[in-house]
Amino acid sequence: MYSLIHKVYAASGGESDPKRLMAERPTADAIFTRLVRYRPTIFYGVPTLYASMLVSPNLPARADVAMRVCTSAGEALPREIGERFTAHFGCEILDGIGSTEMLHIFLSNRAGEVEYGTTGRPVPGYEVELRDEAGHPVPDDEVGDLFIKGPSAALMYWSNREKSRATFLGEWIRSGDKYRRLANGCYVYAGRSDDMLKVSGQYVSPVEVEMVLVQHDAVLEAAVVGVDHGGLVKTRAFVVLKREFTPSEILADELKNFVKGRLAPHKYPRDILFVDDLPKTATGKIQRFKLREQS
Repeated sequence: MYSLIHKVYAASGGESDPKRLMAERPTADAIFTRLVRYRPTIFYGVPTLYASMLVSPNLPARADVAMRVCTSAGEALPREIGERFTAHFGCEILDGIGSTEMLHIFLSNRAGEVEYGTTGRPVPGYEVELRDEAGHPVPDDEVGDLFIKGPSAALMYWSNREKSRATFLGEWIRSGDKYRRLANGCYVYAGRSDDMLKVSGQYVSPVEVEMVLVQHDAVLEAAVVGVDHGGLVKTRAFVVLKREFTPSEILADELKNFVKGRLAPHKYPRDILFVDDLPKTATGKIQRFKLREQS
C-alpha cells in the first residue's frame, strides 16, 4: 500500500531532497504522469487540483490508474467535483479539516460513508460544537462558530497572549470557521468567520455562493469577496471558466440568475469578473485577501 509520495520517493532512489520527488509544478498533467507510471493506491490533493484534473483533455481512464482512496483538505471540496471524480475513477475523496492548533484532522468523511458537499463527521477522540455569538449551542441547519476539543490541542500561541486568550478557551479551541450541522450528523462548511459578509443586513457565506457557482457547466473555479459600493457591502465573484467557454455579459447574467435560483435573493453576486486564474498558496488554497485588494 503506497501513496504517490512513497512511490515517487522510492523511484528516485530514496533521495531525501523533496525536489527529487517532483521537481515541476503539480499540474494535472504532471500528476497524471505519476498516477499512470507509478500506480499509487492513495492520492492526496486539494479541490483546485481535482477540478483541473477533471477538465483536462488528458484525463487517464480508470483502468490506467490504481487509486483506491483519495483525500482532500485546505478548502471545502465541492459536491460536484467529488461526485464526478468518483464516477470517473471509482474511488472516493475523503474531505476533511484539521488545523495547526489541533495538529490533526478533527472532522472528516470516512470510506464508505462519504457525503459529498460536507466535511463529514467528528473523528474519534475529538468533540466539536457549534455556538452562536453569545456562546450558546446552535440547532441543526443553523450556522455557528466551530469549537473543537481533543487530545492533540496546543496550549497557546507563542508570544501572542491576546490571540491565545481569544482562541484557547479552557479545553476548547475556537477554530475561526463557520459550519452548520445536518440532521444526519454531517457538517457543512460555511467559510471563515472573518470572511463572512453582511449584505442588506443579512449574513452571506462566500463559500456557499462559490459552491453554487462551480455547479454551473461553464465554471471551473470561483471565489467570492465583499467590496464597498458607496458604503454598502456587495458581493463580487471572480470566475475561472472552463476552456470551451468565453467570457461575456450574457454569461455573467446567466451565472447571477443561476445563483438566484438556488440561494436566497440577497446572496447572488452583484458583480462577476472573469479571470484566467485565482491567486493561491503553494498548497492550492485560494488567497481571497489578494482578490479583495484588487477590488
